[in-house]
Amino acid sequence: MTFKKLLEISSRILAEEDGRLSPFATPHSAARRKFSTEDKDFRSEFARDRDRILYSGGFRRYVGKTQVVYFASQFDEHITNRAIHTIQVSQISRTIGRLLRLNLDLIEAIALGHDLGHPPFGHDGEDFLDELCREYGIGHFRHNIHGLYYVDRIANCNRGMNLTFQVRDGLLFHDGESYLDRLTPCREREEKAIENYVLRCSQGDPPDWIPSTLEGCVVRMCDTVAYVGQDIEDAARMGILKKESIPRALVDCLGNTNSQIINSLVSDIVDSSLDQDTIQLSPRVAESFRRLREFNHSRIYGHSEIRREKQRIQHAFRMLFEHFLHELEKDKTGSIIFEHFLNNRSKEYMKVTSHPEKVRDYLTTMTDRYFTKVFAELYVPRMPG
Repeated sequence: MTFKKLLEISSRILAEEDGRLSPFATPHSAARRKFSTEDKDFRSEFARDRDRILYSGGFRRYVGKTQVVYFASQFDEHITNRAIHTIQVSQISRTIGRLLRLNLDLIEAIALGHDLGHPPFGHDGEDFLDELCREYGIGHFRHNIHGLYYVDRIANCNRGMNLTFQVRDGLLFHDGESYLDRLTPCREREEKAIENYVLRCSQGDPPDWIPSTLEGCVVRMCDTVAYVGQDIEDAARMGILKKESIPRALVDCLGNTNSQIINSLVSDIVDSSLDQDTIQLSPRVAESFRRLREFNHSRIYGHSEIRREKQRIQHAFRMLFEHFLHELEKDKTGSIIFEHFLNNRSKEYMKVTSHPEKVRDYLTTMTDRYFTKVFAELYVPRMPG
């Protein structure tokens, strides 16, 4: 079969898919890119974005990044890493999207790319890096902002991925940490608004903006759905939580296993959002979900073992940041920051990017294990063999 024939078949199938979508969904035909391309492909534009993300170095590094800082120190392949979390977000989002007749290619692209900007050691690593970035005058660090920066400027040796506006918008406004139980897309947003938002983020706390597509809203909601129950499972496995301690009212509403919690939330989201231009939970389930997240914060993320691990890693972040900043200021081109990162950067990047920004970008690419290995090589004495 010729490539031209494949394009004809693909165009017909995509048009048929658009015809079956909900009136609130994003059709394939609406996809638009910041930089136009003449390339022809039998995939949809959103499927092309998904594949660019899937084959990126950032996606491969997901497997080496954990969700909760304490879990990083526990050698157990059953504990959730960011790759597992991302795949689970994609699966849950696609389940909801299929039932609501939304664009599954767009959902999958946003879901698989939503955490590309995360540094090692989860949200704690994000907080540590934010403190250092502000101290060294390069603004705030937020993983959603850095995720957009990664796909636009860092990936592919600074060529970027040239993703569609809808996917980039979904990546930027995916953050499930700023939780809302009702998400209505901001459909009038344009590229200029994204640029203004990124600027405001560098200067301080930005407003909590919602994705511009219903598909992006699904991923944002499911980001939280995916990790709340899973963190309970992981904490129970690590021995820092007993499921019997979950309040009875929350168990009755949502369940006490990851599977039960996901099923309860997915069912309620679909029931509450069907044939509407919003993604939402019913008041009763939303309140139980809020209380379950509060339970996790007090009983898991605030656990004494996790607090101790945070202090160690915070100290390591500062030592590595200052070490590599010193190496750059002294132009030590034999440093591993050059060997492992900067030697693969473009001339333009090297020219316009400040030393603190280069260190930030390097640390963000690190997996937990690589971070620990580099720290040990620099600061832990070698024992005689």
